[in-house]
Amino acid sequence: MPLTFDLPLDALPTYTGRNPKPADFDQFWAAGLAEMASVSPDVELVPAEFECNFADCFHLYFTGVGGARIHAKYVRPKDASRPHPAIVQFHGYSGSIGDWADGPMLAFAAQGFSYVGMDCRGQGGLSEDCGIVQGNTLRGHIVRGLEDALQGAPEKLLFRNIFLDTAQITRLVMGMDEVDANRVGVWGGSQGGGLTLACSALVPEVAKLAPVFPFLSDYQRVWEMDQAKNAYFELSDWFRHFDPLHRRESDVFNALGYIDIQHLADRVRGEVLWRIGLADQVCPPSTQFAAYNKLNAPRKMVTYPDFAHEKLPMEMDQLFAYMASL
Repeated sequence: MPLTFDLPLDALPTYTGRNPKPADFDQFWAAGLAEMASVSPDVELVPAEFECNFADCFHLYFTGVGGARIHAKYVRPKDASRPHPAIVQFHGYSGSIGDWADGPMLAFAAQGFSYVGMDCRGQGGLSEDCGIVQGNTLRGHIVRGLEDALQGAPEKLLFRNIFLDTAQITRLVMGMDEVDANRVGVWGGSQGGGLTLACSALVPEVAKLAPVFPFLSDYQRVWEMDQAKNAYFELSDWFRHFDPLHRRESDVFNALGYIDIQHLADRVRGEVLWRIGLADQVCPPSTQFAAYNKLNAPRKMVTYPDFAHEKLPMEMDQLFAYMASL
């Protein structure tokens, strides 16, 4: 299928991205991980109102960087072997992890896996966003903290904290008595796909990851393609309100480079199963290939030529079969 809005198909396997990588990128994430490690998580498990005859269900709370209380749903099989494998899931942009019986949570529990689904801070679930930033907070989490970043404080970028939340909860799962730390998989779609990559880069012990059309990659490419709409609308909205002449354009994209998953991809060590729709105009294929092409881990991309940013055929069956061998 020809790509009418993106690069030709034969150019995608060699595309390496447009958005710049900040010079102090590695130091930035080393400092973030050190801050995360210094936080006392104060983990709390609260029995859920939802009940299941083969699993125990809990609300899991922990304290993340900046003092925010982060919420997740945790399902633990009643009669599984100990230690056993676990799955960590991240949800799509602005949403939540959903209902207990929504998605593959209970299916994996029935298979003998623990399963954790995290609500991103400040989005549609129960996790807090207690950060204080300068400038615009009207639309979007990509640009939340951008004004601070432009003034030399990129640690105020909200997605920096969300990336660290994904790493922290995965470390907490790996430390559970019932979980085999060597058999933990991570997955998610769209924003969840981007967070899957970020998490697995910051926690390279993740054994398997399954990103589905990941978000949060190659922001400058998105803008140059005139695709700064839908999930990326806040990019064009920010320029229209705060830099209509684009005098700070290079600084903006350099700052966003701190939270661009393509620059984290080469840290991933786990096995990767990547699903992509080649007609995706929300997270354009070239932006995904910018990250995929930087992976230095075992990898496989499953392409759907006629599908866009939508539910993909056999998506959950593929996920279950892939993770079942953990």
